[in-house]
Amino acid sequence: MRLLVVEDETQLADALSEILKRNRYNVDTVYNGIDGLDNALTGVYDCIVLDIMLPGMNGIEVLRSLRSEKVNTPVILLTAKSEVEDKINGLDCGADDYLTKPFVTGELLARVRALTRRKGEIIDENNLDYNGLSLNKNTCSVLWQGSDVKLSLKEYQIMELLISNPRQILPKERIIEKIWGYESDVEYNNIEVYISFLRKKLASISAPVQIKTARGIGYSLE
Repeated sequence: MRLLVVEDETQLADALSEILKRNRYNVDTVYNGIDGLDNALTGVYDCIVLDIMLPGMNGIEVLRSLRSEKVNTPVILLTAKSEVEDKINGLDCGADDYLTKPFVTGELLARVRALTRRKGEIIDENNLDYNGLSLNKNTCSVLWQGSDVKLSLKEYQIMELLISNPRQILPKERIIEKIWGYESDVEYNNIEVYISFLRKKLASISAPVQIKTARGIGYSLE
C-alpha cells in the first residue's frame, strides 16, 4: 500500500516515513501543504497522514480541496492542538481520523491499518486472505494449506495490491504508481518479471488462485 506523509517538521516526517517503510508500506514524504495537495490529487495513495499546521497551505485547506475534487483517500490529521473544536473542524472537513502530538507510533500504525482495510478479508492485522490464500506481512510470505513461500519486497507489495483488489483488473500504470511512485520511470517489463516470479511461487505451493493477464491492460487475481 502507498501512503503520503505531509509534515513540515522534517525530523518527524522522516522518522514516520522510515517507520512506515519498515512496516512494508510505500511512502512519499512532503514538507508543505502545496506539495501535499499536488501529490494527494494524483489519487494513488491508500492513506494520507496530514499535519494541520503547514507552510504554504494548512492541512484543513488541503483537506477541503481534496474533498471538493472528489478525492476520497482516507486522511489522518496530525495536530499539536488538543481542543475539541479543532478535532471537530477537521472531521467536519472530511478527515477520517486524527492524532494529537505527541503520539505513540504504534497507535498511528493501528489507525493506518484500520483505515486501509478493504476488499480483502482481514484474518488479523498482519494477514490478508483471499480464497484460503494468506499473505503475511511479518514473514513476507504467502501461505496455502500449511505450505508457504517467501516473497521479495516488491513481490509482496504487488501481491498485496492484487489480493486487496480480487477479480479486478489492475492496469500496469496503476501498479507502477502504487509500487514505484507516479514519477517513476520503471517500464512495464519490470512488472512482467515480478508477475512471472509470483506465478511460479504460487504454483510451488499449489495455490488455488491465478494471476491472469488482461492483454494490453494489466493483471487480476482470480
